[in-house]
Amino acid sequence: MPRADFYLIDKPRFREEPLLLVCELAKKALAANLPTLILARDAAQAEALDDLLWSFDPDEYLPHQIAGMDEDEDEAPILIATPDADVPTRPLLINLRDEVPGGSFERVLEVVPADPAARDPLRERWKHYQSLGFELKKYDM
Repeated sequence: MPRADFYLIDKPRFREEPLLLVCELAKKALAANLPTLILARDAAQAEALDDLLWSFDPDEYLPHQIAGMDEDEDEAPILIATPDADVPTRPLLINLRDEVPGGSFERVLEVVPADPAARDPLRERWKHYQSLGFELKKYDM
């Protein structure tokens, strides 16, 4: 059964830099050997995430790249895609966009902003995944 996990930003460090939570989730996926596709909102967010993944863990390199930058991107365990990038989905998606991702995937992680005003699109996605028969979970981070 496909699964959608919603991560609600709560801790001060994630409130200050929400992309740190994305790095944390990508690191866990890497440890579990799950090829991950991060759906960035735009090119600026993709680049910010790329920079953060380089410096996120001083003791461990998280192999990643932005889609379209290199032809061997299929080998990168963590792939960051901008909306205009045409990339196949992977078993695990981290969705930072407002729309529900297309394609087939086993699991999607949704990062929920700390700002309650920004949560409406996520309520819609929750209902959408529910209508598709996804198993839904919510975590406070």
